[in-house]
Amino acid sequence: MVSLRQLRYLESLEETRHFGHAAQACAVSQPALSMQIKELEDELKVSLVERRKSGIEFTEQGEEIAKRARTILAYVRDLLDYAQHQEGVLSDVLKLGAIPSIAPYLAPTALPELQRRFPGLNLQLRETVTSNLVRDLVTGDLDLILVALPIDDPEVETLHLFDDRFILATQATEGNQRLRHANADMLLHDRLLLLEEGHCLRDQALSYCHMLTPEARESFGASSLATIVQMVAHGYGITLLPEMAIAREVHASGGIRLLRFNAPEPKREIGLAWRKTSPRKRDFIQFAELLRDVAPGPGKHALKRRKAR
Repeated sequence: MVSLRQLRYLESLEETRHFGHAAQACAVSQPALSMQIKELEDELKVSLVERRKSGIEFTEQGEEIAKRARTILAYVRDLLDYAQHQEGVLSDVLKLGAIPSIAPYLAPTALPELQRRFPGLNLQLRETVTSNLVRDLVTGDLDLILVALPIDDPEVETLHLFDDRFILATQATEGNQRLRHANADMLLHDRLLLLEEGHCLRDQALSYCHMLTPEARESFGASSLATIVQMVAHGYGITLLPEMAIAREVHASGGIRLLRFNAPEPKREIGLAWRKTSPRKRDFIQFAELLRDVAPGPGKHALKRRKAR
């Protein structure tokens, strides 16, 4: 009979592609994990992995069985969630994932309010790029993710929270002080500085800037908006900033000129996503209401204050 333990070991082996690393992640010895994988192969009567001197390689059947094992384990985690979260809304542990272009700008206002409204909640936050968050959500390693929509996965349900507009950030010079609004043509005359590959904010900006030539798009390997803003302030190019980031990343003496775009303004859609099988939808709806209460006001108000100076 196939056991959940064997499926967990297979899941870990598929993630690490290394018997030793998988055993360490599961807190067992390598021989014990290897034996369980071999017993699973015998039970299923298929070869799951090819063992080589250079490492291991999953067979075609092994890849499919590992995928199905992740689904089974996610259902088991949802079952445990159902049993453990019947006492009240947003109690016990909530494993939340968020992308780096959202987490630092919502957390300062959201976390204190979350503690005030739901003191019994133990929030565990992970910050990484969207592809990693979706993978961990589907496998059950995360309960909920805060991302830019849409998410294209049949196992995931999403909820729109609010729209976050893009603002053009350029170096503050005498020549642009008279400008009232930005337009798409302005992006053709300077280098557009973007985050490194893998960040969805880069993809969202490029979806608006599809008319740009590859030479006009610059990626310097920056993984934070703070670095991009400093480069803009020193005249290395321009960038598109999400409105929610302005209060934190752009300061009065930073040498940055902010311009809204003419309508229709470019924007990104911020939302929550969870597994369709999760029994905690009621928790997630409450969490969404809290986030709507605290955002995206800070970015909007910061821009207004800068314009008033």
